[in-house]
Amino acid sequence: MSHHADLPAPAVRQAIRRKLLAWYDRNKRDLPWRRRTGDPYASWVSEIMLQQTQVETVIPYFERFMKRFPTVKALANATDDDLLAHWQGLGYYRRAMHLHKAAKQVAGNGGSFPDTVDGLLELPGVGRYTAGAVASIAFDRRAAAVDGNVMRVFARLFEIEDDISQPRTQQRFWSLAEGLLPRKRCGDFNQAIMDLGATVCTPTNPRCLLCPLSTHCRAFANGDPSRLPVKKRTNAVPEIHHVVAMIRCGDAFLMTKRPAGGLWSGLWEFPNAAVSNDESETAALGRVLEAYGVEPDTETEHVGRVTHRLTHRLMQFDVYKSRIDPTATVVMVPDSGWYTRQSIQDVGISTASRKMLEVVRNA
Repeated sequence: MSHHADLPAPAVRQAIRRKLLAWYDRNKRDLPWRRRTGDPYASWVSEIMLQQTQVETVIPYFERFMKRFPTVKALANATDDDLLAHWQGLGYYRRAMHLHKAAKQVAGNGGSFPDTVDGLLELPGVGRYTAGAVASIAFDRRAAAVDGNVMRVFARLFEIEDDISQPRTQQRFWSLAEGLLPRKRCGDFNQAIMDLGATVCTPTNPRCLLCPLSTHCRAFANGDPSRLPVKKRTNAVPEIHHVVAMIRCGDAFLMTKRPAGGLWSGLWEFPNAAVSNDESETAALGRVLEAYGVEPDTETEHVGRVTHRLTHRLMQFDVYKSRIDPTATVVMVPDSGWYTRQSIQDVGISTASRKMLEVVRNA
C-alpha cells in the first residue's frame, strides 16, 4: 500500500528540506569520513562501522583502519588476522568478514565501486540502508537511507504511532523518506536527518527549542515528542554461563581461534566451555582442561568473573587461571597457539577476551 497520505503538502516539504539543509550547513558534525568527500571507500567503511556502533566509538577505529588499509585494494589484500586486529573492540565481527569479502569483489572489478543502490546491494554485508547512504553521500544519487535516527525524527515530525519494529511501519518510513528527498544534495539531506536525530531529536529529552523543524513537528505541537517512536518491549535476554581456562606457561597463554561464521568469527580467545544446566563449574572446567591434555589438578584458581552483554544475550564468564610447567605436554588442537600479552596485540581478540586479560592482570 502507498503511504503518500503521510506526506505533507509540497510547500511544507520544500520548507522542511530548506530548513534542514540550512541547519546542517551551520551545525554538521565534523567527522573524519565527511572530510573525504566523494570517496566511496571511506563512506562505505564508515557506514559498515556505524551499523551497530556509536559515532564516538567509531572515530578512532575508522582513522586507524584507514591508515592501515588506505585503499580498497589494501583491504582486499589484508590477512584475516590483520583485519580483525584492526576491528577488535567494534564487535559484530561478521561485519568485518563481509567488508573483506566485498573489498575483494570491488578490487577484482578494477577497484571501482558500484555507484548505484542496486549495484551496492550486490556487495556482501550491504543492506538497503547502507546502499542508500553510500549512493547518496559518495555518488550524489537520489536515494533514501532510513536508520533508527531517521525513524525517530519522522515518527515525531509526522506523529506516527505504529510500532517501529514492524516491517510495515518501516516501509512507511522509507516511503516518507523517498517523498521528502530534495532534487540535489541528497547525501547532505540524509546526513542532516541523522545529525538532527543524534544531536537534537534525541531518544530522551529532545532539544525541541533548538530544532529547525519544530514549527512543522506534530508531536511538538501536541506537547510530548519523547513518547515517540513506539517500540514494543522485547523479552528478557537469556543468560549464558561459561568457564574460561587461562592456561599459562611462562609468560604465554594458550589461545584458540573461533570457527568462521558464528559469534566472534575468526577471533582468538581463551579455551572455554558453556556450563550446562546440570553440571558444576568444576566439571565444565575439567572438560576444557582435558581437551588440551592439561591435568585438571594443576594449580587452578578462580580469578574473577567477566560479564559481556550482546544484543540478544548476556554472557557470564568465570575465569580460572591455570599455570603449567614448561615440561608438561599440551595437546595442540587445530587453530590453537601460545601468545604473550604483547603478541596478542597482533591478532584479533574479542572485547570479552580483553576483559579477561584485565581480570588476570589485576588478580
